[in-house]
Amino acid sequence: MNEGYISILNNIASKNPTPGGGAVAALTLGHSYSLVSMVARLTISSDKWLEGHDISNNLIEICDNGIIKSMELAKNDCAAFDNVMKSYRLSKNNENERSLRKERIMQSSLEATMAPFRIAEEASNLLLLLPKFAKKANKNALTDLASASKLAHSSVYIASLNVKINAPSISEEERIKYNDRILKIISQSTLLDEETQKIISSRLEW
Repeated sequence: MNEGYISILNNIASKNPTPGGGAVAALTLGHSYSLVSMVARLTISSDKWLEGHDISNNLIEICDNGIIKSMELAKNDCAAFDNVMKSYRLSKNNENERSLRKERIMQSSLEATMAPFRIAEEASNLLLLLPKFAKKANKNALTDLASASKLAHSSVYIASLNVKINAPSISEEERIKYNDRILKIISQSTLLDEETQKIISSRLEW
């Protein structure tokens, strides 16, 4: 751990609205990527887990890119919500200003809905890869893989909360679309995490 890590935690702990839940969802996903990458590296470090080498090499590339992307997603979420706050602070002294303010609120709220939705999508995509990996990964690191799966699932859930909280300020058509899509992602992610946990528990004979 270093000063940069503590600084991020202190920024989250501050009274400022960003970084908030959406950014935390992205950072949680980043931790999941990191753990999966670690398990993959531990798998290819021994010929005992030769069957898992191909998928491990693939996951290392995916996760190394994913770590970087998770940081970008966190920044995007903060920027999107900051724009929402700016929109609400716009003047509303006359009809033109009120109309412009309403339009900006809807647009910035849509961006603030899309930002955590992308985080949920990314986390769900990672979860799709874990059941197969759980069957072939280094057995000695399976608890870390189980933790990574839980973190990715948590990332989906946290991101979904931020989708739902911003959706009421967007158009009805967009609100229905994103609420439906996020519910499907939550359902799929829950099933994928449960599948991964069962495979790991079976291999560990728990």
